[in-house]
Amino acid sequence: VQLVESGGGLVQAGGSLRLSCAASGRTFVGYVMGWFRQAPGKEREFVAGITWSGRSTYYTDPVKGRFTISRDNSKNTVYLQMNSLKPEDTAVYYCAAGVVVGTELLQGYDYWGQGTQVTVSS
Repeated sequence: VQLVESGGGLVQAGGSLRLSCAASGRTFVGYVMGWFRQAPGKEREFVAGITWSGRSTYYTDPVKGRFTISRDNSKNTVYLQMNSLKPEDTAVYYCAAGVVVGTELLQGYDYWGQGTQVTVSS
């Protein structure tokens, strides 16, 4: 599975961005999808995940109520809608695919995109 993120950019605090992750290669079927982020000097951290069906989603506490993960399996694409952005959301955002449901661990994901930069100015 190859993953390509898009949609990052520079936005003012309080603004919104929508990230997309397009999958290609092996079948997208059955994969759990996740979004992670890595700020300068920090470890990569889990942001949100979604099951294959899309019926279950899970988030890290700092983004609950502000970010929404969704997927369109007909387009092999997963999205991350980010609202009410804060400067501390500034990071490179990565899309990942795996088969372990509900995990927030990097080791639970098998495929990774190259990342897209999100910068939130104050």
